[in-house]
Amino acid sequence: MVLLMKREIMLTLPGTRLQTNLRKACAAFLLALLAACTTNMEDGGEAISRDIWPSPPDLPRFAYEFTLRSAADIIQEREDVKLQKELLGTSPPVTPAMSKPDDVVARHGRIYVTDSAMRKITVWDIPGRKVYYMGVKSPGELVKPAGLALDKNMNVYVCDVTERKVNVYDSLGLFLRSIGSKLDLDRPTGVAVSPEGDRIYVIDRSYNESLNHRVVVYDGEGNKLFVIGERGKGNGEFNVPVRGAVGPDGTLYVLDAGNFRVQAFDRDGKFLRAWGQPGNNLGDLARPRAIAADNDGNIYITDGTFANVQLFNPQGQLLLTLASYGDSDGPAILKMPMGVAVDETGRIYVVDQFYNKVEVIRRLTQQEGEDILRRAKK
Repeated sequence: MVLLMKREIMLTLPGTRLQTNLRKACAAFLLALLAACTTNMEDGGEAISRDIWPSPPDLPRFAYEFTLRSAADIIQEREDVKLQKELLGTSPPVTPAMSKPDDVVARHGRIYVTDSAMRKITVWDIPGRKVYYMGVKSPGELVKPAGLALDKNMNVYVCDVTERKVNVYDSLGLFLRSIGSKLDLDRPTGVAVSPEGDRIYVIDRSYNESLNHRVVVYDGEGNKLFVIGERGKGNGEFNVPVRGAVGPDGTLYVLDAGNFRVQAFDRDGKFLRAWGQPGNNLGDLARPRAIAADNDGNIYITDGTFANVQLFNPQGQLLLTLASYGDSDGPAILKMPMGVAVDETGRIYVVDQFYNKVEVIRRLTQQEGEDILRRAKK
């Protein structure tokens, strides 16, 4: 366990210098989690910690890291806050920072979450130890924010379902421009962006009676280029598309929820492949909610029926499931999962609307997984 602590595996986000006390507290949390796993094995029971995936005897690849609900979740270990608490008996604010969280994107220690009830984006700035909001002032005021995307310059793209457009902000929340209009879009719920920001794919879910279930594609300046698909079940057609993601090779993945599948396209809208089917078995899509892609091209999908995250390779083969359903809240427990994102470190961010939280799951190194497995076998 000392090895894991020395590696400072918790909250060591690239480009940041997080305070020693916070790192120690987070590392201690994971050590306790791993100790619980080892204790279960030593007792001869079959129960393995629900916070590590996959469970031994398979090599663990992911572990629960922390949960975001209020500003206290990222500032409570600051030295000045600890001193204030000790001297004055005050604590960091624990008021929920979200009301009805929907989608999430994350990079470089900033986590952006749309909130359709609060009509804004909640930003968790981990390096800066603060929470702030975007989309609250004109121009750029949001009415019903939904899907999110980031480009490599940390520009934030957010669908406004009511206003039928996509607003673009810089990383701090300064409104830059809007893309699309009520002439182009019926009911946009998702957006995906190429890393360079020169291809913007707006997922237009439209209405149940409409044939305009499609993806509307724009260039970086907001000029409409072309439309992918219409209502239907064939290749390149959609039935209630809800979200999209762009892989590292530029492939566009569209979550075609009403057809219980994922469809892949090249950057010019050419159909490449599809996978998925309705059902209650592993790898099926029962009530898919959101989609994300990591730097290896793997695809993550949240499912409202399974209350988990399913991890697929780019060809649609199921690799792993993360998190699980629960009637009582707890680490990596979901009841109404919505958005999912993966950052440059491989961390996974999962929104749960019922428990009003964002769960963070960290990718383990090979050495960390082997260390957990060795201790579990003792």
